[in-house]
Amino acid sequence: MPTMTTGIFIPCFIDQIFPQTGMNMVKILEKAGVKVDYNPSQSCCGQMAFNGGYWEEARCVAEKFIKDFMHYPRVVGPSASCIGMVRNYYPGMFDNSALHNPNRMLRKKIFELTDFLVNVMGKEDLGAVFHARATIHDSCAALREYGLKDEPRRLLAHVKGLEIVEMKDTDVCCGFGGTFSVKHESIATAMAEQKVENALQTGVEYIISTEASCLMHLQAYISRNNIPLKVLHIADVLANEE
Repeated sequence: MPTMTTGIFIPCFIDQIFPQTGMNMVKILEKAGVKVDYNPSQSCCGQMAFNGGYWEEARCVAEKFIKDFMHYPRVVGPSASCIGMVRNYYPGMFDNSALHNPNRMLRKKIFELTDFLVNVMGKEDLGAVFHARATIHDSCAALREYGLKDEPRRLLAHVKGLEIVEMKDTDVCCGFGGTFSVKHESIATAMAEQKVENALQTGVEYIISTEASCLMHLQAYISRNNIPLKVLHIADVLANEE
């Protein structure tokens, strides 16, 4: 595959709370032979406003997103939730508009990190090393909005020293759901409790996911209750070396 410049999309949660995950994504892509470029004017994809019912505001943010990334031959981000927003919900905002074609083209060339590595680059073994036992949390957005399931597991299977133990109900929501966890705190907390309990039953040290927002929600519950578990974005695992 010829080298093409790849635009790096850094979602809000990564930018504000887990910046090292964004840096690790760049490290992984460069190691895989990808030429990366970061557009510093980029901002939110508009998902939070859209899910909250603020559709006009979301459209304004999404319009900027398209213009920020439309010139790249491909775009990669460490969040199936945000990429799923672009792929699935931008058409309803921009079909038959001045941005119809730029949006259509962007949706074809924007990828979640693990999907891009496995299915576009054909890379599964990145030479990562991580000595631990971990389980995987499949986020709702990754499974149902993006269609992501095997790619993270295929990548983690090649990480030296890492043992993956699947937990019960790995595909059940952790309770975050964006503003859901704010509007329905007690339900969201109960869902996080169940997810953490399922992870604890496997005897692992870490919960790994492709979704930083889920991990933030789970970490809050873990920290509040002094539970001996840690959370990690898959990019942080794949970037780890001896």
